Amino acid sequence: MFWNEEIETMPRQDLEELQLKKLQKTVKRAFDKIPYYNKKYSEAEVFPEDIETLKDIEKLPFITKDDLRESYPFGLFAVDIDEIKELHSSSGTTGKPVVSGYTKKDIDTWAECIARGLKMMGLDETDIIQNTHGYGMFTGGFGVHYGSHKIGATIIPISTGQTRRQIEIMSDFGATCVIFTPSYGIHLGEVALEDGIDPKEFGIKAIGFGAEGWTEEIRRRVEEIFGTKAYNIYGLTELMGPGVGIECSAQKGLHIAEDIFYPEIIDPNTERVLGENTPGELVLTNLEREGMPVIRFRTKDLTKLTYEKCECGRTHARMSRITGRSDDMIKVKGVAIFPSQIEKALLRIGDVEPHYMIIVTRPGTLDEIEVKVEASQDIFFDGIKEMMAIQNKIEKSIENETGIRVKVTLVEPKTLPRFEGKAKRVIDERDLH
Repeated sequence: MFWNEEIETMPRQDLEELQLKKLQKTVKRAFDKIPYYNKKYSEAEVFPEDIETLKDIEKLPFITKDDLRESYPFGLFAVDIDEIKELHSSSGTTGKPVVSGYTKKDIDTWAECIARGLKMMGLDETDIIQNTHGYGMFTGGFGVHYGSHKIGATIIPISTGQTRRQIEIMSDFGATCVIFTPSYGIHLGEVALEDGIDPKEFGIKAIGFGAEGWTEEIRRRVEEIFGTKAYNIYGLTELMGPGVGIECSAQKGLHIAEDIFYPEIIDPNTERVLGENTPGELVLTNLEREGMPVIRFRTKDLTKLTYEKCECGRTHARMSRITGRSDDMIKVKGVAIFPSQIEKALLRIGDVEPHYMIIVTRPGTLDEIEVKVEASQDIFFDGIKEMMAIQNKIEKSIENETGIRVKVTLVEPKTLPRFEGKAKRVIDERDLH
């Protein structure tokens, strides 16, 4: 099933011609309308007229999360604020968050990307989609919401949490598709089974999931519990939100809407562009965005691309499942967390040393985080009551900073490893490969 067959099956040569036209227009717009790009490109001595082929994109400097933060809140908008109809932001990892602004047309483009993906998953206007992704400043819930409207499906915007209510609604409302993070999906299924309900009996036709690291074993477990296929969805707030890449029924990589996003793979260390089927860091460029064009954004996500026509008939590039990050971010319960956030929360408290380790595990199906922190010399010998009070204070501080509850363990001074050079703060014991 196609949503936009002409575009989705366009011959490679025609697609590249379309991409070049859109790229030239986007670069000119960014250069003319956004002082940030004007300055950056002028300093690099590259100008809109220098983009004569798609390969010329390599002349343009990269943009990173730090650049987006420096432009907080609206410094990267190419339109007046009254043309921006929606604002989202990612969590502020080291201070200011990244803001994403959308015009009416941008929201329609977002809906278009998801509509194509929902069709790939075999859905249409007769379906009822239960969306357990969060609604709020995160982009999580909204992309699926807009895409569902676009294909004419019914959406249940239930958002996260209330597990037993989710199961009841799935059953009572006759949901035919559920959107969740893989770990939450397994949790939902296990709670249903505990209550004597077999999730296979819901008649779910398709599952859409993403927003955290997972393995093929986890996908198989989800598919086994619900008795249906689970499709990977990829996206990021900086470029738009979920929907940048979505799997088709072949489940052999996520189709990137290449008329809307231009993908590249680079070596994260040398920044050299790599060829097809070579693993590296994904770099993305908006080709359609009015409100906030983002050009050559370093996602830090590690993957590879293939341009081979898919067995589903689509010609757009496919990216493989994300296997890791080229920085120190960890995704837990669908939320991006940086060690720097944990550090910030710790240093707010006092009574602890700035030596800590973050241990991420998945003992069952849900992620757990433990933060081991060295207590200061004084507090360590103060007695158990004071230690517990400090531990609780740190847990609250970290939850305020990251939005996630973690377990904090105070350890004796000088017992955590010391590092020369870059400290390895995170021990991720989840098997995500």
